[in-house]
Amino acid sequence: MTLIRRIPRQHLVAGIVLLALILYPVINPWQPYPQGVLLIAFLLAIQASGWNIISGYAGYISLGHSMFLGLGSYTAAIIALHTGVNPLWVAPLGGVTAVVVAVVFGSVVLRTRGHAFVIITIALLLSAQIVATNWDGLTNGSDGITLELPFWSSDFQNIPFYYAFLILLVLAVLFSAWIARTKFGTGLIAIREDEGKAASIGVNTTVFKIMAYGASSFFIGVAGGVYAYYQTFLNPVGSFAILGSVLIVLSALVGGRGTLYGPVLGAFIVSLINEAATVYGGSTQSRVLILGLILVAVVLFLPAGLLPTFIGMYRRRHPVETEYTDQEGALKSAAIVRDRLPSSPVSSAPLLEVRGVTKRFGGLTAVDNADLTVERGSITALIGPNGSGKTTLFNLITGNMQADSGTITFNGKRIEKLAPWTRGHLGLGRTFQVTRLFKDMTVLQNVVAPLPDGRLRTMLADAVSGHEAARARELLGIVGLARFADQKAGDLSYGQQKLVELAQVLMLSPELILLDEPAGGVNPSLLGRLTGVIRELNQAGVSFLVVEHNIPLVLDLCDPVHVFARGSCIASGPPGQIREDPVVLDAYLGDDWRPQDAHA
Repeated sequence: MTLIRRIPRQHLVAGIVLLALILYPVINPWQPYPQGVLLIAFLLAIQASGWNIISGYAGYISLGHSMFLGLGSYTAAIIALHTGVNPLWVAPLGGVTAVVVAVVFGSVVLRTRGHAFVIITIALLLSAQIVATNWDGLTNGSDGITLELPFWSSDFQNIPFYYAFLILLVLAVLFSAWIARTKFGTGLIAIREDEGKAASIGVNTTVFKIMAYGASSFFIGVAGGVYAYYQTFLNPVGSFAILGSVLIVLSALVGGRGTLYGPVLGAFIVSLINEAATVYGGSTQSRVLILGLILVAVVLFLPAGLLPTFIGMYRRRHPVETEYTDQEGALKSAAIVRDRLPSSPVSSAPLLEVRGVTKRFGGLTAVDNADLTVERGSITALIGPNGSGKTTLFNLITGNMQADSGTITFNGKRIEKLAPWTRGHLGLGRTFQVTRLFKDMTVLQNVVAPLPDGRLRTMLADAVSGHEAARARELLGIVGLARFADQKAGDLSYGQQKLVELAQVLMLSPELILLDEPAGGVNPSLLGRLTGVIRELNQAGVSFLVVEHNIPLVLDLCDPVHVFARGSCIASGPPGQIREDPVVLDAYLGDDWRPQDAHA
């Protein structure tokens, strides 16, 4: 009984439903019609679960995913037709075909975003239909392919297909659940929430999206092979129908995209409604009208889907208290950071060198032939008036923007042409002026999401438990927020979010962290903790480049200080020298910072 209580409620309910579905043909074996209705619901659920990987997790909406069902069907049918092998045995090859096509075309189409990606996926589906229609020698064109009837007795009829689709559905859901547990899964959700931020924490967004597109197609392709044998007849119009893609999307939206069981629940609802519309509606137009009305109703009244809506209602009735106060004894030793720093040879050369960097936006020059140096082991400040180009320079250093000219050297390597995630893998991290956490993810998921390298082993590591999660909890302990690991990041105070973002960056094992206004908007009670964390990390070997308008904090924390104005550095030196520099006083600090004898 205790073991059952430990099982999450959603998994327990899913297990009970699965047991009922397994027993149904045993209890009621002589009614093929309800079995046929259910197996079609299984097929739709398989497709919706696959679609959920690229469109629910990663946020790239595809309206052409039924293409993979057609590809799997034709692959199995063509092989069976030419070799005599039963389509069931070659159905996995349909999944392989779907993955290959997804990866090849995904490497091109996933360079687009938003509406462009949606339109291209529709074009791919229609293109597949045209190819199948015109490639007579392979697909038999519009005449279609007819397969042999199933080899088992007609007394069983749908039962073997029922269990085949049910097994594929279970495997598809388990596969989706496994992805959600990995750093690959958290990376996909990070892309959905903020793709630019995901790139800055080491997530290779290009590779992640292509892998997700391929992963989303496999079980759909396998199911297509089984479906070909179930239908025993294929033609291009039926195999590559856009209505099939609409049903997939509608299923995920009804149940709740981005959730594990939402697409499955939605598929059962949509499939049953679709069947009822077919039986009682009397025409295809009536069915399309009913499905269209459902889609409108979901968008207007249940935009998050059924499962997220019900979960949200439950949480509002049973809220979990969130603490916003400072925690006693929060700081822990930063030795674990020192242990994970790259063991690169000590060099006398600067850690970061910016030389002659320029960035223009039309007629505006935001950064003008700027030079900047950050020495190893330092806490270097970059100050200056608003609009002087400080944040733009940060974006150029981290790869969020590309410089028009100049060079950027980090740890002896030119990086100005490298992708943001590659710079993160080299040990360069940053926080943002306005925190850019993934606020629908938990604090722990936020910290686990960064990838310190591009290895497949790291990408597929367990993000919920194991080494990566333990490391994330250690880093949260450093910033004093370990107790908030399972809370939504968006529920924390602004200052706490700043600390979570710092822990997130530490997951990259960075040698240099760029802090963009770390004290901005932070409660004074948390500011002391933030500066304490920075000092302790610096003693552990982490260097910092800090943009900050809190001048007393800068003068107390940083050395040296660089002053930016009109896109370039106008002064550099220790804090005492900078606070007395007449050029800096005129350009930024003002008369309040002039020595007393100067006023006299």
